[in-house]
Amino acid sequence: MAFSIGVVMDPIAGITTYKDSTFAMLLEGQRRGCPLWYMEQNDLALHDGRCMATMRRLEVRDDPADWFTLGEPCNLALDTMDVVLMRKDPPFDMEYVYTTYLLEQAAARGSLIVNRPGALRDANEKLYTAWFPEVCSPTLVSRSHEEFIGFVDLHRDVIMKPLAGMGGTSVFRVRADDPNRNVIIETLTEHGTRYTMAQRFIPEIREGDKRIIVIDGEPVPYALARIPAAGENRGNLAAGGSGIGIALSDRDRQIVETVAPRLREQGIIFAGLDVIGDYLTEVNVTSPTCIRELDQLYGLNISATLMNCIEQKLEV
Repeated sequence: MAFSIGVVMDPIAGITTYKDSTFAMLLEGQRRGCPLWYMEQNDLALHDGRCMATMRRLEVRDDPADWFTLGEPCNLALDTMDVVLMRKDPPFDMEYVYTTYLLEQAAARGSLIVNRPGALRDANEKLYTAWFPEVCSPTLVSRSHEEFIGFVDLHRDVIMKPLAGMGGTSVFRVRADDPNRNVIIETLTEHGTRYTMAQRFIPEIREGDKRIIVIDGEPVPYALARIPAAGENRGNLAAGGSGIGIALSDRDRQIVETVAPRLREQGIIFAGLDVIGDYLTEVNVTSPTCIRELDQLYGLNISATLMNCIEQKLEV
């Protein structure tokens, strides 16, 4: 079954094809005969309650030297697309929120948006873990300097990070005896004006920050464990970490089973769970990655699983 696919993404000319998950999705869609239509965030507009877009036909090739061709721009209603992949990377700012409202208008007229726009707004990738405290390490979200000092004193070794960050940006490890702990708290909270997250440090980070891809509540059976570089506490590939493949453990599957019903309920078809040791640390829903790496390590086609899922939803 061929269906039209629109994609809202960061500039395709700037992607790194061998590790770009959106590119993997587009390759699989094209392989199935699905026409591809390319958009960036600023191509969307709302006209009298209907979401319109300046879009271009897109062809993709798995060639790192020449990976795409764009057609001439044309203005079409977004709801003429059967499916829209919302793959704009964070920051999750108010412009991103406004974009989800535009996407909702297309969804109301019949387009399947992956992931559901309302869920993108509701599922902050750090705060969403609060729905699953039974599988998380002790966590505090606050603006209060005093509360963070108390949390650090209690747990002795914690990770602090902004709620809107990605790729390991502005993630700090703070120990009780750290002479810089006050300034770190002041910096992250902007002197008590910005909510920040603290989590008890999980020493198993040395074994990797596992990215588990979940499609409509079902996990890919392997995870990419992102190992911190020497002298680092962050496993993020963007922060210099290296990735190795591992099979999911029983505990990993238990975490997925805990989270999956809510993902399905909220229309989050494609998600990336971050797990360190036995604990869930983040639920990524805006633009989860690691498809290409896992495909290459295990001979998978994760995008085919996603497209099969999308096809089934379109047939309902």
